[in-house]
Amino acid sequence: MLKSKLSRLLSPLALLLASPAAFAAGGPAIAGIPLEFFIFAATLLGVALFHHYTLQVALSGLATVTVYKLVFTGFKFGAGFAGLGLHLAHEWVTLANLLCLLMGFALLARHFEKSHVPVVLPKYLPDDWKGGFVMLVMVFVLSSFLDNIAAALIGGAMAHQLFKGKVHIGYLAAIVAASNAGGSGSVVGDTTTTMMWIDGISPADVLHAYVAAGVALLIIGYFGAKQQHAYSPILKNAHAHTKIDWARVGIVATILLLAMGTNIIVNLHYADISDSFPFIGVAVWVAILITIPVRRHDWELMPETFKGSVFLLSLVVIASMMPVEALPPASWMSALGLGFVSSVFDNIPLTALAIRQGGFDWGVLAYCVGFGGSMLWFGSSAGVALSNMYPEARSAGKWLRHGWHVVLAYVVGFAVMMAVVGWHPHAPHKEVAPASTAAAEH
Repeated sequence: MLKSKLSRLLSPLALLLASPAAFAAGGPAIAGIPLEFFIFAATLLGVALFHHYTLQVALSGLATVTVYKLVFTGFKFGAGFAGLGLHLAHEWVTLANLLCLLMGFALLARHFEKSHVPVVLPKYLPDDWKGGFVMLVMVFVLSSFLDNIAAALIGGAMAHQLFKGKVHIGYLAAIVAASNAGGSGSVVGDTTTTMMWIDGISPADVLHAYVAAGVALLIIGYFGAKQQHAYSPILKNAHAHTKIDWARVGIVATILLLAMGTNIIVNLHYADISDSFPFIGVAVWVAILITIPVRRHDWELMPETFKGSVFLLSLVVIASMMPVEALPPASWMSALGLGFVSSVFDNIPLTALAIRQGGFDWGVLAYCVGFGGSMLWFGSSAGVALSNMYPEARSAGKWLRHGWHVVLAYVVGFAVMMAVVGWHPHAPHKEVAPASTAAAEH
């Protein structure tokens, strides 16, 4: 049974990586595919299957790939430990930015939650199925400026309150999908788009993901809300005595504005040094530090957040070591396939691979890897986080059976985007460093 499951999960990745002829020779390979990709796939599969040991699996995969590259192929900038050192020196700014943003946005999300805005919002909802629909729209909007994990958890908390604790699995799938859709067109709404932003991709280049995401939201919103209304109707609660903590809302705004403002200034006036220092990540933490007198930050979140960040960064480092020059050319078909693959594999390393390869339409890719993970509960961090709140969601069969509208929404949203916007690939914004002579000799 496990062997069958492994085969079923690995087959989409094998198809995505295309024919053996697409891969360059160099180092051990299986059927023409460099062995690194199989180690990478095995790591992602381990993450998908062993949810309680994701950090250990990711670190083990990173260690395995590193040793493999040291012994057999070398790195892009040289062989041996010198090549490893140069590789990490080349990647440190991206990794530092990502670490700072992941840690900082965890504090941001907690401030937004404690601002009481999520508690006050439900009083504006209609009493029938449309109340559930509007709530999903709220999750979508929240995710455009909050991390999609935070938006999904806020949505889950509101749903528990609105529906007397009885939340349909189809509606849970819709909450996850709404949070992932809302973050797909915003560089501060999803870790995948934030990675693109950090790497120098303009926020405007992912914005058209909302064409597909908006269509997907209508589909999941309608069917998910109908499912929930039939299962447990909305319980109206105005929360008339709840007041918004505007100081915390101000902290959220300060962090976001300083991060985005810094990115704009650096790209406009200091683009030549943008790769030499983690300006965006530092800006986030400057905002956090200067707002300490306003409200206490929940520093107790940091240990667990750091653990989760190390897990994601490990996968990103593995992706950076893949020979992306051996991948088949980027196309709308490979972007569509990445969406399905991201439902079983974490979308962070898949996005890292795509960024390093280049040549994608970034808005299309953002929608595919962002929304595609919603098709299964473990396909996105938002789904995994929400399942901690609702353990009954931890069933792939139930998720697919009741959340079928998410798959429908993914395909329809993609088709509409292709018809309305089309496929407009961007030239690789960064040159992939050629393999060193030393590495080629292995």
